[in-house]
Amino acid sequence: MDLDAYVTEHLPSWQRLDALSRNRRLTGEEADELIDLYQRVATHLSVIRSATPDAELVGYLSALLARARSRAAGTRSASWSDLGRFLARSFPAAMYRMRWWWIGVMAASTVAAVVMTWWMLEHPSIESSLASPAQIEEMVNHDFEDYYSEYAAQSFAFRVWTNNFWLAATCIALGVFGLPVVYMLYLNVVNLAVVAAIMINHGRGDLFFGLITPHGLLELTCLFVAAGVGLRLFWAWVSPGDRTRVQALGEEGRAAIGVSLGLVVLLLICGIIEAFVTPSGLPTWARIGIGVVVWAGFWVYVFTAGRWAHNASETGDVEEFERGYSVPVA
Repeated sequence: MDLDAYVTEHLPSWQRLDALSRNRRLTGEEADELIDLYQRVATHLSVIRSATPDAELVGYLSALLARARSRAAGTRSASWSDLGRFLARSFPAAMYRMRWWWIGVMAASTVAAVVMTWWMLEHPSIESSLASPAQIEEMVNHDFEDYYSEYAAQSFAFRVWTNNFWLAATCIALGVFGLPVVYMLYLNVVNLAVVAAIMINHGRGDLFFGLITPHGLLELTCLFVAAGVGLRLFWAWVSPGDRTRVQALGEEGRAAIGVSLGLVVLLLICGIIEAFVTPSGLPTWARIGIGVVVWAGFWVYVFTAGRWAHNASETGDVEEFERGYSVPVA
């Protein structure tokens, strides 16, 4: 398709829709014209996204249609259906779109943690340089296990939730700078490897994995998602492609904000598990089983709902567009 010819042919319709959407008062004929033009321009957007998805033109038409839709429908308050649409479409689609970033972060961090743990186990002298024998004994026999039951469950769940979300939000907010995200990941991996090595070296590996696995699988995955999204922001600034750096950061930034809001829900689930399941009297296999089931549900959620919503957006389905996405997914 000749994009320049297509733009020249339909530009008058776009300009007319722009003018109507900015009018404070519309006659009956103008209101009917606005709705008709909205439908036509939505079709134009669908054609452009399918054939020659020029980022600047798609952004212009998307903004134009959003303003026209708001003008036609009037203002409305958020509803539970908006939240359901976000959780069922926008959030999983954004995570699916960025999957290779956070899966890459997850793979690299896991390998680094395993290597660090193995290195410490092979060099026991490192342990003595980190803490005194008394401190290590206290941690192994008391502190690590007591941490999960030190506070009332409701209070502990809230503390864990807010702390984890703050960490995830910081990864995303500082993502454009790149290095802070890498540094935060490094600290997290080192801390995990040190505690794992000490517990395993003192014969308490079963306790370590029995307590950290129920909530840790999903909790660490959320951190990796946040880090991956942050690094995607950094790369959008370094290599914006056909877009300007401002456009690239704007588009990826909106998606990042949507992901951070979705992580609120996932990290709340992590906090509930860590407060009520991890320190519970359930058998170890049952606690780990709950964590594995929840973690598996996360992957199913991303690669079913997320893939479906992402693919629907890429086809330029007008109906999907008209339903609206609060997070850009294409």
